[in-house]
Amino acid sequence: MSINKTLSVLILLLSISVPTIAFSAETNTVASTVVTDKAPPTASAPSIVINNSDICKSAASAAIQTQILGFASGITITDENCERLKLSRSMYGMGMKVAAVSMLCQDARVFDAMWMAGTPCPYNGQIGDEAKKSWETNPNDTPSGSIVFSKKKELTVENEETNYPNQNDYQ
Repeated sequence: MSINKTLSVLILLLSISVPTIAFSAETNTVASTVVTDKAPPTASAPSIVINNSDICKSAASAAIQTQILGFASGITITDENCERLKLSRSMYGMGMKVAAVSMLCQDARVFDAMWMAGTPCPYNGQIGDEAKKSWETNPNDTPSGSIVFSKKKELTVENEETNYPNQNDYQ
């Protein structure tokens, strides 16, 4: 029986060890070292804070980063129309109404609206019809982008071209 016992123990050991060998062949153990003393490079855009609502500025910032070099920048942008309105409002509050209107008339849209309404913008202290005559004699002083005077300039150029005699008439 000792052979039977030995054979039984051998079969038992084989039946336990064969599946273990099969399962152990499917697993891999990898050992590696990870270096964690270096942080990834970053470029942070600066935050530009404008807390006062009474200033006519807005802010913009941007950043870009590569593996070697990073760049970040920020700027403030002035809103000229906002400044014009605030200055005009201040002048009007101090009783300088003509100066307040003149300040607004630096904008071509306001200039054109005033002209089309029949109340031309002040010109060197002149108002009303005197200002209108002065604007018409000095169209180069109008704000750039004025539609009214750009059309007047086009009409003047067309009239000058049609007033010149055709050179073919002399041949």
